[in-house]
Amino acid sequence: MKKKFFLLLAMTFMAQISHAQQHKAPAPMFRDPVTDGAADPVVFYNRKEKAWWMLYTQRRANSETADVAYCFGNPIGIAESVDHGSSWYYRGTLDLDFERGHNTFWAPDVVYYRGTYHLFVTYKRGVQNHWGGTARMIHYTSKNGWDWKYKGPLDLGEKNIIDISLCQDEKGLWHAWYKKDDQANIWTSESRDLKHWTPGKPAQTEGACEGPKVFRFAGYYWMLTDEWHGMRVYRSSDLQTWQRQGLILTDGTQRPDDQPSGAHGDVVVVDGKAYVVYFTHPERKTHGEAHMNASGNYPYEERRSSIECGELVFQDGTLVCNRTDFDFFLPDLAD
Repeated sequence: MKKKFFLLLAMTFMAQISHAQQHKAPAPMFRDPVTDGAADPVVFYNRKEKAWWMLYTQRRANSETADVAYCFGNPIGIAESVDHGSSWYYRGTLDLDFERGHNTFWAPDVVYYRGTYHLFVTYKRGVQNHWGGTARMIHYTSKNGWDWKYKGPLDLGEKNIIDISLCQDEKGLWHAWYKKDDQANIWTSESRDLKHWTPGKPAQTEGACEGPKVFRFAGYYWMLTDEWHGMRVYRSSDLQTWQRQGLILTDGTQRPDDQPSGAHGDVVVVDGKAYVVYFTHPERKTHGEAHMNASGNYPYEERRSSIECGELVFQDGTLVCNRTDFDFFLPDLAD
């Protein structure tokens, strides 16, 4: 009898330790302390800084501007975590200017290849009061994440492209997916060296969307696309043919700022887990619902945005998202 009692006591104690050791995800994960407009995040381990970095579109949400001008004229912001993702703080912005003027950078993606970081980012010259302007995809390289060398625009055979996502297949071939901004659909291209790319062609996705993110997890390739009311899931075995599946991040949670839905983000796959990092407009009723005032401005409450995260779980052949009870831990990575 005593043996069973002590065994039960030990099991209870170990369960309490296990629960106490769970790493709780911060909510919000990050809120920009300068402009309050963090959006379109990409998360990677900076091997030189020995810290996890988040690069993001630093929208000027606390600036009173006409219409959507707060989404233009912004740099790429840097947030950093040195405690495995449990907290994040602001480090500044990237110096990416390659021509004169006040210009616009959106939606970065970063890959680490043969000892070098490659940054791909959407660029628009100048600042627009309304949605518009011609976008180009710009390429930079760096050894440390701070000092970026301008390599020029990507020649994908298409004009006005935004929101790039890169993934390398098992044979070493690089693939890129991006949005044709004037059509709101996803195109794809291939490269062996991240410099020379094949002409773009439509990817096998359906409907209007943006912000593709492609990654490998649980034995498949996956693509998430932002449909402005959550993210669409696609599954593939070869990065060529995509099976359309359900939606994730369609609703809010009780976590601070984690509503009304999740938009354009990144996926980090580490130690057999996949974490989706996304942004929200926490004071809007729906992601795209904002109300312009008599001056032609959107109110601050509807401009501001926050970064959140959740765990992607492989279930019944697809991905579902756990946003309320999951272990969130970003380990240090070796070269």
